[in-house]
Amino acid sequence: MFYREWQGRNPGETRDIGRARTLASALGLLSPEMPVLTVVGSKGKGTAATYASAFLAAAGLRVCTVTSPALRTDRERIRVDGRAVSEAELASLADLLGEGIAALPPPAGGYLSPAGLFTLAGVLHARRAGADALVLEAGMGGRSDEAALFPPDVAAITPVFLEHAGVLGETPAEIAREKRGVAGPGTVVLSAPQSPEVAGALGAVEHVEEGGSGLSADLLPAGLGRVSAELGVAAARRLPGVPEPPAAALRQVMASVALPGRLSTHDVPGSATRLLVDSAIDRAGIAAALAQARRAWGTIDHAVVCLPDHKDLDGAAAELAGLPVTFVRLALPHLRFTRALPPGWDVIGPDAVTPESLATLGHRVVVLGTGYFAGLVLDAVDAGTERLFSAASPRRS
Repeated sequence: MFYREWQGRNPGETRDIGRARTLASALGLLSPEMPVLTVVGSKGKGTAATYASAFLAAAGLRVCTVTSPALRTDRERIRVDGRAVSEAELASLADLLGEGIAALPPPAGGYLSPAGLFTLAGVLHARRAGADALVLEAGMGGRSDEAALFPPDVAAITPVFLEHAGVLGETPAEIAREKRGVAGPGTVVLSAPQSPEVAGALGAVEHVEEGGSGLSADLLPAGLGRVSAELGVAAARRLPGVPEPPAAALRQVMASVALPGRLSTHDVPGSATRLLVDSAIDRAGIAAALAQARRAWGTIDHAVVCLPDHKDLDGAAAELAGLPVTFVRLALPHLRFTRALPPGWDVIGPDAVTPESLATLGHRVVVLGTGYFAGLVLDAVDAGTERLFSAASPRRS
């Protein structure tokens, strides 16, 4: 149900936000009846949403989190207190949305996007689950995203750079203004540190600098994700009615946060191979992931990389110089893999990414690329993605 209209779209058609609004209205979802925190940006949105949700859970709230994309299963797109919904819960949500769609006029020049339908399903599930707070991660944009159907009390803007050029805007400033458009008149807007161009485009927002979360360094992730984690916590503190968590509960919950695919490490079953998996798509992210691997291991035996044409392949090649590299080309219609690769890089397809093949690459292997690719590798090694954190108890009454 979530993918039906997207898969049946005609060339040139785009997501139909108006149709999504009509569906949300028919389902009675346009007023979520709980505080909403929405995360937008170019990188780090999932980290910000996870840390915001964990903070709210530490404060005793029941929190529903909607993120995109999933890693191993679409159940992960909707979570309550860090845990993915069940197959039965997702099927029930799909049935309800399907009934609502069936009552709409047929599509006319646009489609209901999968990410948008999961957003609507998450809002519906938050209400059914009795959530005290809702954390939404926008799929791609801001003003043009279905998350904007639910004006947030607080909006958190992670680092913004030139991405989806021609879709969200032609410059980082235009993209930043589009993403800030998720906020309504009464929204408190917080931002991670930005470039001068982006900061100017965002206008009057609260900037969260290093240390702005109030958390000790040992409760924050390593690498470039730290700024987004701090932003998420700072944003959660600004949500209406959120009490300060007890110190013990705060430490317990924040220390339990796991971010699969973001500098996460995993054993390859049946072997001595250890993976560091990171959704790095540009030179800075790849450099940070390699630095983290070298700090942990000393040396790196191999890198496995998946970067479509619109990602920073040149930057990746520069950082990976001197390392054995296997490049994975995905067979997905919306992604292109036509750019020339550095001499000496091996090339494989997604079906060759198996525990057995990974184990032949050495004992210390770094996996880098898109979130979808990170999920493919995590699935191959049966990594745990069911829960992102453990909620404190008892719950606030």
